Amino acid sequence: MSEKKKILVIDDSAFMRRVISDIINSDARCETIGTAKNGKDGLDKIKKLNPDVVTLDIEMPIMTGLEMLEQLREENINVSVIVMSTLAEEGKKETIRALELGAIDFVKKPNNIFKVNTESMRVKLIDKLLMASNIMSKQVTSKIPSRHDRNKQVYKPVSRIRKATTNSSFSKLVALGCSTGGPRALQYVLPYLPRDLDAGIVIVQHMPAGFTKSLADRLNQLSEIEVKEAVDNDIIEKGKAYIAPGDYHMKVIKDNKNNLIIKLSKEDPFRGHRPAVDIMMNSLLDINNVELTGVIMTGMGMDGSEGLNNLKNNNGIHIIAQDEETCVVYGMPKAVVLKGIADEIVPLQLISDSITKKVGVL
Repeated sequence: MSEKKKILVIDDSAFMRRVISDIINSDARCETIGTAKNGKDGLDKIKKLNPDVVTLDIEMPIMTGLEMLEQLREENINVSVIVMSTLAEEGKKETIRALELGAIDFVKKPNNIFKVNTESMRVKLIDKLLMASNIMSKQVTSKIPSRHDRNKQVYKPVSRIRKATTNSSFSKLVALGCSTGGPRALQYVLPYLPRDLDAGIVIVQHMPAGFTKSLADRLNQLSEIEVKEAVDNDIIEKGKAYIAPGDYHMKVIKDNKNNLIIKLSKEDPFRGHRPAVDIMMNSLLDINNVELTGVIMTGMGMDGSEGLNNLKNNNGIHIIAQDEETCVVYGMPKAVVLKGIADEIVPLQLISDSITKKVGVL
């Protein structure tokens, strides 16, 4: 029998530490090897106990969860972290920041703490702990870019002036899918794209309802292109990126004016996902006279491979896959690579360059 996964629980609430520990110990594959009441205490115990995974609260006295993640990065300590996030608006923003700092994934805490110990919560937490236990936290060493720090960009467009365009001339679309590790990975792609990119971008990132707007807002702050959470009937524009809202499938259709339109739906989850990358990719099968570029990035499972394969066989599509070395989880790109349909397999830091070279600028 394989050894149990060693979990360290960090939370300032004694009640939460006990409940989370009980959930972990209820599964024969896991065990709680210690608890900590704040980030400083947690940092000391990470060094002492060497856990496989840490569950981390954000708001704590003395040292917050975010401060602890920053310290882990500064000291180059690699440990897989699952954030225990609140549903409050501030909690959503801090969760996105935690993922940016290297946390692998998060689990939502219910507003009522007495509902923490439910079967659905137990299943979600155990699944994510087991996933995280098989991943050594990967630190991408390059700096997160901002509007004022773009020296690392490989491709430099000739013009920074956004030219007026008409929707009837819309001819290029980038469709991107990612999951585990995606929120952080997207910050090494979208901020490096020029504002005058000659394509619109649609993105499916596996994420629960309520968190995708915070993700879009954060990416918009960092990027020269506009990034927003998609709204039903949005008209896709060049130089803009649209992220599918959590718990909604996103499709793209073309109207009789040649506009590309986003349609959102609450159709049943597809192979466990809503939004699903395959749903978005398959919707593009009905789009004619549009040059398609598909991008598949870090994530567990195979979502996206079926849709990209269909597009490759029927419409033709240029496919860029993230390489194994820079993926947090080499699942979704691997499925595409194994099908033999990837045109490029590139490290995370060069994906933006590949996109820009493929679609060009206005």
